[in-house]
Amino acid sequence: MLGWWRDRAEAAVITTDLCWSGAELLERAAGAARHLSAIATDTRAVPALLTSSPAAFAYVIGGADCERPIAPLGPRLTAHELHPCIENLGSDVLLVEPEFIPLGRQLASSSDCELVVVDIPPRSKDTLDLAPAADDVAFVLHTSGTTGTPKPVAYRQAQLAQRTQVNVDLCSLGPRSVYATASPFHHIAGFGNYAVALAAGAASVPVSRFTVEAWKGLAAFGTTHALTVPTVLDMLLDEGVLALPDLRVLQYGASPIHPVTLRRVLDALPDVDLVNIFGQTEGSPITCLTAQDHRRIVIDGRDDLLESVGRAALGVELRIEGADASGVGEVVGRAPHFFRPDPDGWLRTGDMGRLDDEGHLFLSGRRGDKIIRGGENIYPVEVEQVLEHHPDVREAAVVGVPDRRWGEIVRAVVVLEDPTQPPEFDDLQAHVRAQLAGFKVPAEWVVADELPRNAAGKLLRRRLLVDPQWANQ
Repeated sequence: MLGWWRDRAEAAVITTDLCWSGAELLERAAGAARHLSAIATDTRAVPALLTSSPAAFAYVIGGADCERPIAPLGPRLTAHELHPCIENLGSDVLLVEPEFIPLGRQLASSSDCELVVVDIPPRSKDTLDLAPAADDVAFVLHTSGTTGTPKPVAYRQAQLAQRTQVNVDLCSLGPRSVYATASPFHHIAGFGNYAVALAAGAASVPVSRFTVEAWKGLAAFGTTHALTVPTVLDMLLDEGVLALPDLRVLQYGASPIHPVTLRRVLDALPDVDLVNIFGQTEGSPITCLTAQDHRRIVIDGRDDLLESVGRAALGVELRIEGADASGVGEVVGRAPHFFRPDPDGWLRTGDMGRLDDEGHLFLSGRRGDKIIRGGENIYPVEVEQVLEHHPDVREAAVVGVPDRRWGEIVRAVVVLEDPTQPPEFDDLQAHVRAQLAGFKVPAEWVVADELPRNAAGKLLRRRLLVDPQWANQ
């Protein structure tokens, strides 16, 4: 998919320190392929602790070429968390950027593999295979591990090409685009989307970590397309720096967005197309709230769409499996660009949701998050959205806790807008009761400074039950 970069002088990767043309990127990738072939004896996935950087881009492209696909891992995780991933891959080497050497040493020692510190590879005139076989593995990403040990997902070339086309169309990416995201490199929203941008011929601006200053700095590169998560949108809105002069498309996702936040974004960026993509490491996009859908919110007053993740993306067959009386069931999809479907071709997402008459998907939480109180089903997202409409609540998370009488009762963990002026819990209960059935009203309350999230912004709901910081009342 990168063949058309071969002789191009246009920028492919840009940072404050360098600018690689398409031709140089491929020469650096060829250098990385030569290095990988020398240090990795087996043709299997190579684990790597990397951030978004030009070197990381070169090694992923080079790894695909020499049949040693890179498997980026989350450097913010502990050695205990990462060890099973490395063991499953079975590689004899572990790549690390210099800042992750201490963590790398722990992992290399426990996994019996060689630690290799990498930097920008030298240029090489070796020829890369830019027409790989459909079943070749381009790279390996791991699931987030929010419900257990992260699972490896091989990104094969045929599905990656399909995914690229779908995303290019949804986000209007092309050779004159400049794409940036601070999403973690090991995440589908990180290199998974940079791969789409490179395949589309867009220039990429790798951002190793999000800061407000890093976001403001994107203006200097003429950034036209950017991806971020709802928590970051709130930060940028509060700082008054969300707008970028050349921004044309803003993509968001990874976790539910508060309707008030989305309304603020729409007001702050009236001339920017917004795109919300829902998907997973195993398959994305599944649904999309398109730029046209966002315009309907503004022009047609479709406020109901503020809480939707859109309709099935092009080529996706979508259904709700095992729906209850309210229409909520597991979200199940099938598409040519899904990487790890069941043998029957369906991806069972583990996400619960319902479809409206127009096919818009409204998520209700993960399958294991459902609370059953006295035989009644409660979906956390529904309660969380109501709580977050209260003026004193910035964020909310809901979990079920054991109860002798009811089986489970609802506990709410709330982050307040102003911790110095906390609301009465009776007021919050009344607020929920005015909009939801009585059995859905939280019976226990916890006030927290923040909610536990992973590097991609996803809520770590299990920690609300086991970590004293959030579990204690």
